[in-house]
Amino acid sequence: MKIIVVPTDFSAISLNAVNYAADLACVIGANLSLIHVSPLPITFGELLTPVESMAEMAAKGEEQLKWLTEKITDRTQGKLAITSEVRQGNVVSAINDYCNSVNTYAVVMGVESTGTVERFLFGGKTFSAMEQLSWPLIIVPPGTRFEGIRKIGLACDLHKVKETLPVEELKSLVNKFQAAFHVLYISDGSEGAFNAATIKESIWLRKLLGALHPTYHFIAGKDIEESINEFAKENEFDFLIIIPRKHTLINKIFQHSYSKNLVLHTQVPVMAIHE
Repeated sequence: MKIIVVPTDFSAISLNAVNYAADLACVIGANLSLIHVSPLPITFGELLTPVESMAEMAAKGEEQLKWLTEKITDRTQGKLAITSEVRQGNVVSAINDYCNSVNTYAVVMGVESTGTVERFLFGGKTFSAMEQLSWPLIIVPPGTRFEGIRKIGLACDLHKVKETLPVEELKSLVNKFQAAFHVLYISDGSEGAFNAATIKESIWLRKLLGALHPTYHFIAGKDIEESINEFAKENEFDFLIIIPRKHTLINKIFQHSYSKNLVLHTQVPVMAIHE
């Protein structure tokens, strides 16, 4: 059975992501796995903080996970198989190790303005973390509820489409939900952004995704992040898919500070799928 893994720090936004993941798991017939990572104590010279011992932190995490498991079980009327795990250490490494140990379908995370989840998503290790995780990562904006998947958008920069596009994953996702599929050609508007090479890539893209009968759109400009966000909201996308890769426009867009704001405030979940 496929498993949706949800890291949680028990904040309100994190718990919202758990609810989202639980509803998604019920729809696709997956199990749910909750994981809480207790950070290792920080040392300053000979001083150790926090005062709370590692054992106490782990016990507290286990108690909170037990409470959360009971809450989700009641909410889903016992229809969902739920497991939980407490780990200690670096958040990214702990999530990665755990996902390696189970049959992971996707990882779902909420967006926090402070705390562990924000450090994972928006700290200096954001894209190294995405590279470490071999599974789709669904980033759930604050207050977003799962209400089905009817429209899926893919942001594509026409870079090595044949070699890197996760075609089977895209087909599986679109077909599973029988969703309308939209492809967003994105460009920073620079001179030569569309040339013989990108035309060739667009032909490959249409061949690879032809069976999904996508609708194609073109988005360009200096404020492309805002344009993508607005387009996704106006068209009521349920998922906006990105494919993080090194040295691509997508990577550049989701690295700088405005993009943190974009994901923090968007009402559209962002799904990162590896190439």
